[in-house]
Amino acid sequence: MTEIRTRRYQDIRQALLARQELALLDVREEAPFAESHPLFAANIPLSKLELEAYARIPRRDTPVTVYDNGEGLAQRAATVLQGLGYHDVALLEGGLAGWQAAGGELFQDVNVPSKSFGELVEAERHTPSLAAEEVQALLDAQADLVILDARRFDEYQTMSIPSGISVPGAELVLRVRELAPDPHTRVIVNCAGRTRSIIGTQSLVNAGIPNPVAALRNGTIGWTLAGQALEHGQARRFAEVGPDNRQAAQKAARAVADRADVGRTSLAELHQWQAESARTTYLFDVRTPEEFEAGHLPGARSTPGGQLVQETDHFASVRGARLVLVDDDGVRANMSASWLAQMGWQVKVLDGLAASDFSEQGAWQAPLPARPQAQAVDATTLAGWLQEPGTQVLDFTASANHVQRHIPGAWWTLRSQLAEALAIVPPAQRYVLTCGSSLLANFAIPEVQALTGKPVWLLAGGTAAWIAAGLPVEAGEQRLASPRIDRYRRPYEGTDNPREAMQGYLDWEYGLVAQLGRDGTHGFFVI
Repeated sequence: MTEIRTRRYQDIRQALLARQELALLDVREEAPFAESHPLFAANIPLSKLELEAYARIPRRDTPVTVYDNGEGLAQRAATVLQGLGYHDVALLEGGLAGWQAAGGELFQDVNVPSKSFGELVEAERHTPSLAAEEVQALLDAQADLVILDARRFDEYQTMSIPSGISVPGAELVLRVRELAPDPHTRVIVNCAGRTRSIIGTQSLVNAGIPNPVAALRNGTIGWTLAGQALEHGQARRFAEVGPDNRQAAQKAARAVADRADVGRTSLAELHQWQAESARTTYLFDVRTPEEFEAGHLPGARSTPGGQLVQETDHFASVRGARLVLVDDDGVRANMSASWLAQMGWQVKVLDGLAASDFSEQGAWQAPLPARPQAQAVDATTLAGWLQEPGTQVLDFTASANHVQRHIPGAWWTLRSQLAEALAIVPPAQRYVLTCGSSLLANFAIPEVQALTGKPVWLLAGGTAAWIAAGLPVEAGEQRLASPRIDRYRRPYEGTDNPREAMQGYLDWEYGLVAQLGRDGTHGFFVI
């Protein structure tokens, strides 16, 4: 491997304070990342670098600093990044331990910039909230209230507060007047934990909604800890917005954005910025995915505003970059931008658009490097091969997908730990690689060839094609060749988390403001 230079903690800290562009990449899998990392580290595991790098770090000469915690992943990741065309790649001096030894603060969990910012907002603005028991009492009394769930729709469907309606965060200011037309109706905003309910509630307060508004304190976690029943599989969603309510929302959202010093830009200026070689500009469409697919600006990425504010580190992994937000009415872009500006981003709202500017249709497609050449096998042929000994299937999908269903006999494998996995998988005369679509598996082909010296094939269309062909699948945790560290189990997800884990998560969130103070690089302010 080529020698990669190092970059010191002090240099990164100074760049953060100066608001210079940088990408600090933790290339471990998500579970170890969630155990400990710097505030503005972005998690892009080595195993998925080719799939995510170009979207998350668009400019090839961005200063990129890579680290691990002694696992030997950082050097490999830096080499991959150089191969992808990144010119300014360095290793963090001393890795994660070096960061801490130099005085750097370490944080737990995921999406920490957004969660710590949410706690700061509540601490400074005293965002109103009600305990789960108080909200349950209001429901029992059939009080005049609406409960608005600020999470993604799929999260809402998994579990929700009784009578709750799905209104993802950026939609709240736009939709609330339709859902609570009487200004005396109490509005309760919830999420699974704290952040999105705090930000959603404060959005309504900032926008001057006349209704009494409160967050459900501690979200569905607090509801569960109070021993109260959740609903499952609900489908209540926000309604269309009438012209008067839309106009009121537009005026309110613009006023909030102005208070936060959100900038304005035009399509012509955006095109100039996109042509710049020395600055990163992200273009985010903050409407619903359905609206995006019906028509969007060329080059925009679909990032519903509530999730963009919640997962900024995932979408905009270059701290110090410029963010341009777009919608078709100004409400969602201005409200989302108001929060991003307070989180220390240079953010602009794109104004003056015509319907004809939203000329592209379909889902967002991530930019990808050229794929390695592969000899492909179709599902039916593979099924025949598996009737005889000598063929081994390696599955590179997410571990949760593999456990749910996989090709009979397939071994689940983490690409970042491929050598260790192949020491566990029985040797074969040929290997067939798959994942959901075979996209990630395609990038693993040269590595499997180098480690095994055997013929390696790619399953055309991946496991999805196997299932579509009506071929049998199996489920369960058998044949795991790697540890299931690819995803951190969030204490606020699902309904079967231990009470201790849920309470521990809440206790951790309460301590984030103090951690922000010790870190000192965040640049947050609260209007």
